[in-house]
Amino acid sequence: MTEAAPGVGRWELLKRSIGISAMHMQLLNNDRVIIYDRTDFGASNLSLPRGKCRDDHHDQILKHDCTAHSAEYAVLTNSIRPLMVKTDVWCSSGALFPDGRLIQTGGYNDGERVIRIFRPCSGCDWEEIPFGLNARRWYATNHVLPDGRVIVIGGRRQFNYEFYPKPKSTNRVFYLPFLAQTSDPYEENNLYPFVHLNVDGNLFIFANNRAILLDYTKNFVVKTYPVIPDGHPRNYPSTGSSVLLPLKNLQQRSVGAEVLICGGAPRGSFRKVNSSRIFIEALKTCGRIRITDPKPTWFMETMPLARVMGDMILLPNGHVLIINGAVRGTAGWEDGKDPVFNPVLYRPDNPPGSRFEIQNPTSIPRLYHSSAILLRDGRVLVGGNNPHRFYDFAGVPYPTDLSLEAFSPAYLSSENLKFKPRIISPKSQTKLSYGQRLVVRFLVSGAVNKKRVWVTMVAPSFTTHSFSMNQRLLVLGGGNVLAAPPPTKLAYDVAVITPNSAFLAPSGYYLLFVVHQEIPSEGIWIQIL
Repeated sequence: MTEAAPGVGRWELLKRSIGISAMHMQLLNNDRVIIYDRTDFGASNLSLPRGKCRDDHHDQILKHDCTAHSAEYAVLTNSIRPLMVKTDVWCSSGALFPDGRLIQTGGYNDGERVIRIFRPCSGCDWEEIPFGLNARRWYATNHVLPDGRVIVIGGRRQFNYEFYPKPKSTNRVFYLPFLAQTSDPYEENNLYPFVHLNVDGNLFIFANNRAILLDYTKNFVVKTYPVIPDGHPRNYPSTGSSVLLPLKNLQQRSVGAEVLICGGAPRGSFRKVNSSRIFIEALKTCGRIRITDPKPTWFMETMPLARVMGDMILLPNGHVLIINGAVRGTAGWEDGKDPVFNPVLYRPDNPPGSRFEIQNPTSIPRLYHSSAILLRDGRVLVGGNNPHRFYDFAGVPYPTDLSLEAFSPAYLSSENLKFKPRIISPKSQTKLSYGQRLVVRFLVSGAVNKKRVWVTMVAPSFTTHSFSMNQRLLVLGGGNVLAAPPPTKLAYDVAVITPNSAFLAPSGYYLLFVVHQEIPSEGIWIQIL
C-alpha cells in the first residue's frame, strides 16, 4: 500500500509556537505534559516569569538568560506555562516514580551528572540535585524497575549503568561490557539503547544490532539474542525505534513478551553524511522477536516507507503508530533529509503481509529532536524539529519548529462515536493493588459487541530521540460483558483482574481504557500500588 486511505487519521495544529522545541516530552497524571529543550542555544521564544532568570557561568552561549527552556503544556486548556531548568538538559533521559514524580537524569556540559525532579502539582517547578549521578549521562536510557527504583543505562562513552535512588549497596556504577562491544568506531550506534522490562523481571537491552537479557540485581547476562538478520544498526545516530508489544493473557503461568524494532539507518550512513554529504536511504525493515522463547528468532517485515528517526507509540487498542522521521540520512545536526510526512499504523495481531497501513500526512517536517507521546483522549501529541544548531527559522531546508500538533487515529473519527465506550466507574485517580478484581462500568450509545470488549492499561512514556522509555501496554482481559443492573441504562460491566506482579506492571500511574471493536474510550488514571 503506497497511499493513505481517505480519512485515515486526522491532524490538528494545537500551538503555532510554544517558544521552545519539544525535544523531550513526558505526560504526567494531572494531564500536563512536561517539555524541554537544551539550554545552550541562546534565548528561547518563551519568557520566564518577571524577575526570574538563569545565571550559569558554564553556559556556552548566554550566561544570563531570562527565557525558559522547559514548559508545562496543559492538555485540557491547550495552554503553556514556562518552567526553569538551571543546567543543560540536552539529550537527557527520564522516568516516572511510582508517586508520579518525573525523575530526569543527565544532559550535556554542566548538566551531565544532574538529577532533576518535577512534581505534578500546581505551580511546581524543577528541583535540581547536582552530582546526583555517579557518571556523566548523555544519550542514556532510563527504565523504572519493579522495586520502584530507576536504572540509568549507558550514554556517550559510558559502558555501565547505575540506579536512583542509591542505597549504599548500589551507590556506584556497574560495568556492562555489552555496551562497549556494541560501540562502532566513528559512529557509536549504541546510544539511547532500547530497554524493556521483561515479564521475568530482567531487562531486555538492544544496542546497535543485537540484544541481551540482563539480570541487573546480579549484573549477569542471562541470555544473548541473535543479531538482527539484516545486521544494520538501529540506535542513535542510526536511529530506529522500538516497542514492547502488548502483554496479554496475564493470568497464565507463563506470559509471552515480544519486541518490535523498526527503521534506522544502514551501517556507515553517519560517516557518509558527515564526510561526503551523501544521504543513504533509511531502512524499511522491522524485526520482531519473542524474547521469552527458549530459542528466540527474529521475524523480519517490510514497512511501506523507509524511515530513520521515527517514533513508535503504543495506542490504547494495541496498535502501534510509527510517526515522524526522514527518508534519508541519520540523526544529528543537518544529517537527515526528505521528511516522512505520513505515519504508518502497525496491527501486530494481523497476519504478516497485512499489518501496515499508511495514514494521512502532516505538513510539518519532524526530523531530529522531534518527539511524540500518547494523550489520555487517545490522540498522539507531536512536537519538535530542530535539525540545526541554534534556532534557525529561515534560510535552511528544515527550519526549527516550535509548534505542537496532534494526530487523531481513525478510532476518533465521527463515524466511530456510536461504538466509542465512556467509562463511568471507577473514577479517575483510583488506587488499585496487584491481582485485584476490578469491575469497569461503561456506556456505549450504539449496539455493543460483547465479544469485542477489552480493558487495557498503558504506562505513560518519556520520549526523546525516537524512543519512548517505559512505554508499556497490558491487556487486562475482556469478552465477559454483562449489562449493568437497573436503574443504569445503556451501561455495561466488564470484570478484569489487575496484573499480579510488578514484573508485569511496575508500581505507578497508568491510563486505563475500555476498547470496543478496536475503538478505545477516553482513558482514566489509575495508580497501582
